[in-house]
Amino acid sequence: AYMLGALNSFGFNKYWTFKHKQAVTGSEIFRFAIVNIIGILCNDGIIWSVASILHTVIANHILWANASKGCAIIGTTSVSYLGMRLWVFSRSQNGPTKAKEGRLTTPRNSVPTPTTSGDIHETWLETNGSKMITKHSLSVIMPAHNEEAAIAGTVHGVVNTLKAWVPDFEVIVVNDGSKDRTRSIVEEIAASDQHVRLINHTVNQGYGAALVSGFEAITKDLVFFMDSDGQFDIADLERFFAFIDEYDAVLGYRIDRQDTWVRKLNAWGWKMLVRLVFGLRVRDIDCAFKLYPGKFFHEHRLETRGAMINAEILYKFTRAGYTYTQLGVRHLPRRGGRATGAKPAVIARAFREMFTYARKWHREEREKAREPGKIVDDSNK
Repeated sequence: AYMLGALNSFGFNKYWTFKHKQAVTGSEIFRFAIVNIIGILCNDGIIWSVASILHTVIANHILWANASKGCAIIGTTSVSYLGMRLWVFSRSQNGPTKAKEGRLTTPRNSVPTPTTSGDIHETWLETNGSKMITKHSLSVIMPAHNEEAAIAGTVHGVVNTLKAWVPDFEVIVVNDGSKDRTRSIVEEIAASDQHVRLINHTVNQGYGAALVSGFEAITKDLVFFMDSDGQFDIADLERFFAFIDEYDAVLGYRIDRQDTWVRKLNAWGWKMLVRLVFGLRVRDIDCAFKLYPGKFFHEHRLETRGAMINAEILYKFTRAGYTYTQLGVRHLPRRGGRATGAKPAVIARAFREMFTYARKWHREEREKAREPGKIVDDSNK
């Protein structure tokens, strides 16, 4: 039975799911076996680790046992899919493929997305001229941690682009305890450009803490945040302004994510968990390319300081009655520095914050629903 199942899985994945038309090779069979073994090990490891975490916060053993099994299914399935997609039946073995193009989530104001990298904003300015494209003022927040290789080019690119688009803007760089020259580079830029401000954390406090420091310093109508590692192109922000008067926020999602399969796997699993716990159905919860109204951050206190920050923002944003739409943006290879999102300490902090604040926020919602004066529908009782 196991052998027949393995053969069926191999055939369906090769010829149907991934449409890999080349003849079967020994290396494919070997890689397929390795991926399946890894999947089995991941299944057992996820069940044990998730159960160890959940049984300390959920008293009902049936609930945490089934939840751990569900997480194991999600994790094992994602490991199997990514292993097959990126290693066993990689598209690079099946000839060249066409570059993916970004699509707007709504047909209105459709603008073709350039497919080349580099100084894309120059192409956009040649097409549209230097006409201001929004009446709103804009605060840009850029968290930075050990980004000396990319920070100068990224900040200059943002400033030069926004000068042609936005009548009033500020760029707030939050140095989160960098040990390289990130702080001194930004200080030099800020000294010669009044649009740029620096907020400095003497020690590393986490991605969420850096964003919160930026949110607390904003002075403009709209708030946009993006990473400072050069993996996003500020030119993609132009399309967002066409929707900001119809929706309260515009959230970017990465069209062709330029990260390792491990980071992609972590991101997919985290997105599914956020959807399960908070009911947030969003394409790319942690994409650092989002445009929000500034008044939201003045009216709501943010509590998380780690990788949970994006989930907290969107959870409180939707609960407050705000609306949003999603647009695809390009994701470029890193210019320098090192990604820290997959570090065990970062992941552990994110899980700890998720379960701590999920219970807190759900309890607060239940208490708010029971407040005197609330209208309760008893018609079905």
